[in-house]
Amino acid sequence: MKRFQTFIASSFVAICATGALANDSVTIAVQLEPPNLDPTGGAAQAIDTVVYHNVFEGLTRFEADGAVVPSLAQSWDISDDGLVYTFSLVPDVMFHDGTAMDADDVVFSLDRARAEDSTNAQKALFAGIASVEAVDPLTVKVTLSQPNGSFLFNMAWGDAVIVSEDSIADIATNPIGTGAYKFSDWAQGDRIELVRNDAYWGDAPAIETATFRFISDPTAAFAAVMAEDVDAFAGFPAPENLPQFDADPRFTVLRGNTEGETILSTNNKMPPFDDVRVRQAVAHAIDRQAIIDGAMFGVGTPIGTHFAPHNPDYVDLTANSNYDPEKAKALLAEAGFADGFTTTLKLPPPSYARRGGEIIAAQLRQVGIETEISNLEWAQWLEEVFKGKDFGLSIVSHTEPMDIGIYANPDYYFQYDNPDFQALMMDLTGTADPAARSDLLAQAQTIISEDYVNGYLFELAWTSVVKADLQGMWENQPTASVDLTALSWAE
Repeated sequence: MKRFQTFIASSFVAICATGALANDSVTIAVQLEPPNLDPTGGAAQAIDTVVYHNVFEGLTRFEADGAVVPSLAQSWDISDDGLVYTFSLVPDVMFHDGTAMDADDVVFSLDRARAEDSTNAQKALFAGIASVEAVDPLTVKVTLSQPNGSFLFNMAWGDAVIVSEDSIADIATNPIGTGAYKFSDWAQGDRIELVRNDAYWGDAPAIETATFRFISDPTAAFAAVMAEDVDAFAGFPAPENLPQFDADPRFTVLRGNTEGETILSTNNKMPPFDDVRVRQAVAHAIDRQAIIDGAMFGVGTPIGTHFAPHNPDYVDLTANSNYDPEKAKALLAEAGFADGFTTTLKLPPPSYARRGGEIIAAQLRQVGIETEISNLEWAQWLEEVFKGKDFGLSIVSHTEPMDIGIYANPDYYFQYDNPDFQALMMDLTGTADPAARSDLLAQAQTIISEDYVNGYLFELAWTSVVKADLQGMWENQPTASVDLTALSWAE
């Protein structure tokens, strides 16, 4: 309970009724409920939102500014040829079930992630690992097949956290990690509760208990924040309401950026999208600014490729897919679809997708493309679109940090298969020189833009509404996370 002086009974009751006494607990609202709690086996960013750095930790991790810093690995040495990383682990780290975390757990976690039958959504992160060896209980040697300038960055992803073989069978519903918070309860459809791990190896966080509430409806989100039923809403889904919170001294509005490239995902192997002219027609039929204005109330940055505009290596390629409906019609006619065609548009729950989908459907209709809209729950979207590849078009934000490498995976859900791009990504992996990497990244952005792999819409902004006396919420989202360890209440 929040520290307080002696109050008369009536004041005590009034303060308790408003929830103002709890300075060792916090309730965070988010829009999406995770389908499971295994970041090493699920693709949904909603998983990392809850468990990244809170429940699970990796060898390295992302900080609020995007920097990669030590986590379970307190230090490392890199061989002169860049092939061998020798990690020194933090001593006396325990999993939440009381078992010790040591080098064998790192070997298990990385070998599991890179195994042939791995279900890790970002398996490509581990493809360059040739071997993982426990030198002693606190030392792990990772040998790469070729130098990789992004290896420490890759190890900071939620997909690379260290897990225990003893608890892996139940990880999806009973996650056991090494983090500062332990899983407590999951009332599906409503909330997940975490409690502070008093045996944590690092600094004890200020917050003792945390509740993640799931509120998908923008109207309900607004009501919950205004009523102070929640202490913060991370990724507030109704940008049209932000001016009201700006004017209310009870709240602080955080406006930051994400790594979330919001795209009109396109199934490159499903006719007629296997024809680049059709994909180009779709791109020219889209008015990005109208989508940003209509779905996001002006919050968002137009993009012309799969890369974050705030990254210093970003190339502005929006002109490749400028809004030109007449050109779109001409391209469709050239491809044999002068009378248009019908396809599916399968939308996950976020408001950017649902609202944006209606606008895009109307824009495509103007050039002769009819869409059959299906509003899917997150688990359905993952099953039908991401895993089953049963879709024509979809809308989603890819929030993983600097993830242009997904276009080198022909089995990824939009099924883009370009050997030249794949070779370019291999070159990038083996290149350490910053200038040379910048050049390769510029080439990569240009290839997928000119191949019109997807419809590139906007970089998702990150807006959160926070009670004015709650400190430490991340302004930006270098990775999907609500870092509870950074939170505290002002005295």
